[in-house]
Amino acid sequence: MNNYAILLLGSLISFVFLFACQSPETDLILSHGEPEGKLHKDNIGKIKFMEVAIPYEDFTEKHFLQRLNLGKAKDFNMRVFLSNTQTHYLDQLAPNMTVNDLCKNGSYHFKFYVDNRLVYEDLLNTGAGSCSYRNDASTFRVPLISSNSEDHWGRFLWMRFMKKGGGEDALLSGEHKLRIEMRPYIKVKELVIGDLIASGEILISSEEKKVDPQKVKVQEIQENEDWGIADNVTKEKPIEELNTKIAQDYFKNITSIAIAKDGELVLEEYFNGSDRTTLHDTRSVGKSFLGAAFGKAIEEGHIKSVQSELKQFYEIDKYKNPSKEKASISIQQLLNMNSVLDASDRNPDSPGNEEKMYVSENWVDFTLNLNCDPDKISQEAFDYISAGTVLLGDILNKSVPNGLESYFKQTLFDPLQIKNFKWQYTPQGLVNTAGSLQMSSLDLLKFGQLFKNGGTWNGESVLPKSWTEKCMKAQVLVDPENNVQYSNLFWNNHFIVNDQSYEVAHASGNGGNNIFIFKELPIVVVITATAYNEAYAHFQVKQMMERYILPAIL
Repeated sequence: MNNYAILLLGSLISFVFLFACQSPETDLILSHGEPEGKLHKDNIGKIKFMEVAIPYEDFTEKHFLQRLNLGKAKDFNMRVFLSNTQTHYLDQLAPNMTVNDLCKNGSYHFKFYVDNRLVYEDLLNTGAGSCSYRNDASTFRVPLISSNSEDHWGRFLWMRFMKKGGGEDALLSGEHKLRIEMRPYIKVKELVIGDLIASGEILISSEEKKVDPQKVKVQEIQENEDWGIADNVTKEKPIEELNTKIAQDYFKNITSIAIAKDGELVLEEYFNGSDRTTLHDTRSVGKSFLGAAFGKAIEEGHIKSVQSELKQFYEIDKYKNPSKEKASISIQQLLNMNSVLDASDRNPDSPGNEEKMYVSENWVDFTLNLNCDPDKISQEAFDYISAGTVLLGDILNKSVPNGLESYFKQTLFDPLQIKNFKWQYTPQGLVNTAGSLQMSSLDLLKFGQLFKNGGTWNGESVLPKSWTEKCMKAQVLVDPENNVQYSNLFWNNHFIVNDQSYEVAHASGNGGNNIFIFKELPIVVVITATAYNEAYAHFQVKQMMERYILPAIL
């Protein structure tokens, strides 16, 4: 998944693995949580902190943590003691709503203070935790840092505070007082935030890791047969500062940065054991390669048009939940991720969530058996659906000569002189067009440069210029607040440096993998990383771009 902008909002891209209220849940009766023993009664309205996760029945006052060394902490948890359940507080804000509707429209509002200064506010996603649990629990543990990467909204809340909210900088070097406050909120027509229901403080200490200045020098670009090398295009200081942050693990799990300007290499940096030969698993970046292949297939007449519908490729009546709406889903809707399929990778309880598809025996049948979402039928909207790209891959595989894998090689990889790559395959042996295509950084850069060149490489036409322009032009609105859009399996976004906005089209994948193609600047940037399923993955890439990379090359 990559949903760069979705993750920037704590929804993204993810981008992209938030926890939705269980859709099949029956109507619930409002519950009033009772204090669970003396410890709970004595601490109502408080947030207490602990390092190791301890079952509540074994938890005592001695486990309360007063100080934490952030640099050494492998685990960091908070336990919240409330006088009532979340739904009870939400009912006070909206007394005429059902419990299920309260869960769909409300959650907790968090404030993070460092040394008594408000640093970050967060409206927790309304799907964070099942509705039944939120209607039952009045004390609960929230993992903030987890050595076993618990699949919990608390980890993403903490990383949004640290990366997006500036907590990492606020807590840097020395000892600081961190205070967290919780309030209920509900939003229907307007946002309503309730009174304070819990708060807690802890002293946080941290220190910067010492790094040898010689080891963070800008890496020399070695000669290669595919790229010319530009002279003195980047400013060294911002790149050395960036390399220092990567060495200090401020920016985590970064494996490479490669930049082309005016079609020549200006930067090539490798980290954490990778090098020029490393094949990076870029996850959903592979979706954009599929988008490119469709442009070529349409140009060559293998696909009639993007308006072609599923009924032209499948007998929909042979699958579960047949309907005219499903039969009429177009290739364009699948490319833009605004089809009516009852699927969402952002909601783990969605019938068509990618994790459910991956464990099925036949990914195409899984997708074609899905129902249609009535809400999407009435209002067409973006929803990140990896299952749809698997369907697109199958359509293309059936339509092009010699199958999809051969077609990719013949029409895209061979013209770009991409010789080393690795596919993941579906249970039926078809290349996985949902992602996990592995490729070197410089070959990923070629793909980005291809689009920057309007579909040409070394003066030869590889893709139709009109198709590359369409991919780089926003079509479907994803996030109106941040002006994030989507088009033909490419994201459309922007970076801001010195109050100037720079628009990009980009391929994006889980872990922080991106190919950025700037629209008005002669620049293509590749960043690879292995921060898979980590909340900070795309936040830190945005920081790297705006704080260091763009200032170094503009």
